[in-house]
Amino acid sequence: MQQLTLHATGSALAVVGLLALLPVGAFAQPGPEVAPGQTLYESKCGGCHSLDANRIGPKHRGVVGRKVASLPDYDYSPAIKKLGGVWTPERIDQWLRGPQAVAPGTKMVFQVSDAAQRKAIIDYLSANSPSPK
Repeated sequence: MQQLTLHATGSALAVVGLLALLPVGAFAQPGPEVAPGQTLYESKCGGCHSLDANRIGPKHRGVVGRKVASLPDYDYSPAIKKLGGVWTPERIDQWLRGPQAVAPGTKMVFQVSDAAQRKAIIDYLSANSPSPK
């Protein structure tokens, strides 16, 4: 019985020792300005989009600052292909207010009418996009 206790204690110490080797930010949670956006993104956008995988809609990691319709592994609608330009926070806000008004005939019909929710989603997307040079 004593040997089992020592083994368990030794294992616990080994785990604690390994955790000490991890970078300080390894367990960092999103900041308060990003967390609500992540929740909103997952609940409102997650049915069709993901940060890292194309679904019904294209993946969104890096979308802020990316050219419109530029992912080579996603089949965009003709309406989106005609848009041109870059996805800026302002343009994404306009898009989320009414995608059909921005690009009539696009596949996306869902909109986010609440400005605070749009801002939180855009902040989350910005946090998951490279910083502009």
